[in-house]
Amino acid sequence: MTDEELKVTDKRMFTPDGELRDEFQHLEDATAEALPAAEAAADEEPVLDQEAPTAPAQPEAAPAQFEPSPAGGPERGQVEAPPGSDGQVELTFLDLVGLVAQPVALYLGDAKLPGDESIENLEMARLHIDLLEVLKSKTAGNLTQQEQGFLEDLLYQLRLRYVQKRG
Repeated sequence: MTDEELKVTDKRMFTPDGELRDEFQHLEDATAEALPAAEAAADEEPVLDQEAPTAPAQPEAAPAQFEPSPAGGPERGQVEAPPGSDGQVELTFLDLVGLVAQPVALYLGDAKLPGDESIENLEMARLHIDLLEVLKSKTAGNLTQQEQGFLEDLLYQLRLRYVQKRG
């Protein structure tokens, strides 16, 4: 062993007492703001992990909240643009990450289909986790601290769950 000094950095989100570390406080603040929207969406889509932070809106340019029109709103899973807009919906990097990560819960067998069917497929789960890793490496240096933290934490949690399922 050499005389070089070894530095160990604890990158966990929580302290041993279960408190959120200072460098992750922005996630708690953003989660509190996104909570009402997340509760409304919880009835429609499966949740990856109850303890995982939801995809908070970016503070620089938060997209408008869309509500379906009272008469003949959009089909389930579609977003209707607000009246008077040109029909464009602002999407964020966190939306892309969520889109790639969403099927992982199904492929790990954590989220069930209607009728308690399971489509567990660990190879497909691994593929989506690897796609998130590619996204992380290709966007390195171009993400906000919030986006980077969210992606790293999501990858950590998905890998941990994958290893638990793999055995």
